[in-house]
Amino acid sequence: MTTERARISLSVAPAYTGSELLAVMSARLLKDGQTVFAGVGIPLLAAILAQKTHAPGLTILFEGGVIGPFVEAGKLPPSTNEQRCSRRANMLVSITEVLLLLQRGYVDVGFMGGAQIDRFGNLNSSFIGDAENPKIRLPGTGGGNDIASLADMIVAMKHEKRRFVEKVDFITSPGFIDGGDTRAQAGLPAGGMFRVVTDLGILGFAAESRAMTVLALHPGVSAADIKANTGFDLPVPDDVEVTPAPTLGELAILRELDPEQLYTA
Repeated sequence: MTTERARISLSVAPAYTGSELLAVMSARLLKDGQTVFAGVGIPLLAAILAQKTHAPGLTILFEGGVIGPFVEAGKLPPSTNEQRCSRRANMLVSITEVLLLLQRGYVDVGFMGGAQIDRFGNLNSSFIGDAENPKIRLPGTGGGNDIASLADMIVAMKHEKRRFVEKVDFITSPGFIDGGDTRAQAGLPAGGMFRVVTDLGILGFAAESRAMTVLALHPGVSAADIKANTGFDLPVPDDVEVTPAPTLGELAILRELDPEQLYTA
């Protein structure tokens, strides 16, 4: 009987995937009228979902030089330098001009991921291990350092102990450095880490210490689950909120955008 029940439960598909959960929760953080620096994958899906639900005036910015595109459902671009990024765009400019807009303060939110993140929101996408003899070499910064230095950041990533570490092996993209006011002391008075969205919950940063804390847990996730998958002490308030699950409407939009599940599988 027990074995049969286990087989039945394993055969039932979940209502949504972990990637769909990341996209929905990230989209809900975006506001109408904002300008968001997005890459392909979950950041782009989240931005388009926000446009199609509660933020029709959201402007998407691509590093490749595209401002204000409206990406066609089912035709997601594979990179930020691909022609599908430019559909119905307001402007097509150079990479330099896009980064200058960022530098001048015209970008509200940057979307990013990484291989490692620490308790102060610093991201590593350069290498794992020792700098002289790394175990793994990663893609590097791209525009990640620029975005994290000059805009409020939303990070979307899987919640694993190997990713959430006490101190990143290398700071590719700065969060709050060593906490407190060390970001400003390093010459970065603007921006900072706003939210970290994972498949377990939504994380923020304390106002004074700038240390990571749990703001909300996703349905079915316990405080013990999130602590077990974090490589440092991560406070979870006793009265922590639970996020509303993705709605059928939100999931329908995502599945129309990505029918082949290139990014939402």
